Amino acid sequence: MGSRATPPPQVGRRERNKQRVRERLYSSAVELFVAKGYDHTSIDEIAERADVARGTFFNYFQRKEDIIAAWGERRRTALVTGLDAYGAFTPSAVARLQQCMAILVRINQEEPRLTAAMLTAWVKAGRPIFEEPYVAEVFAKIVDSGVDRGELTPCMSPISVGNVLRDVYLGALYRWAHRPSDTLGTSLADELQQVLRLLLEGMTPPAAR
Repeated sequence: MGSRATPPPQVGRRERNKQRVRERLYSSAVELFVAKGYDHTSIDEIAERADVARGTFFNYFQRKEDIIAAWGERRRTALVTGLDAYGAFTPSAVARLQQCMAILVRINQEEPRLTAAMLTAWVKAGRPIFEEPYVAEVFAKIVDSGVDRGELTPCMSPISVGNVLRDVYLGALYRWAHRPSDTLGTSLADELQQVLRLLLEGMTPPAAR
């Protein structure tokens, strides 16, 4: 007989209440950031909107900037979940890169006003300089697998390519955030896929084209 899988431990009432308060604080904060802007939103306003005491905020976030970190963490989780949904056995690294770009587009387009507000706050807080380049690392892993399978040219550095793709993605995202409607100009999805195709022409060996 096979062994039974151990069920995950149940979350107690106290922990569930803490999770609810944290979520309420986070939701209140980002709603205010969208409505008023990051700089013009105070911790007092966040606490009031969440219907908790000001001191409660600091039980969950050390400072207002930590809301930005929580936003980024949610996006990273969404990216990983999205890639996992496609399965580990994607036919090629090129298809995997295209999927990655498509997931990033979807994440941003699901809440365009929030993306624009939080992206501005992210830049003002200096996060692009100090944070680990997570998206670049995701791209680099895909490129590395493509090099190993002979789908991409072996002379390239996966992390260098990952950094280029991250820079391309962020540049397109900054432009889109100022006009988060795809009714004008090139859509975020079109721009990212066009640039990816342009880069891939120089990345793939002739036999793989």
